[in-house]
Amino acid sequence: MIEKKLAPDFELTDLQGRAVCLSDYRGRKKIVLAFLRGFL
Repeated sequence: MIEKKLAPDFELTDLQGRAVCLSDYRGRKKIVLAFLRGFL
């Protein structure tokens, strides 16, 4: 992992069906993504 490198923008759907973009949080919060196999 490279520090201080911006991640590309992307959009996912949350558990309530709302679209969430990474760029919505850029500069405001730190984001941690976890992709779990077999989660649902």
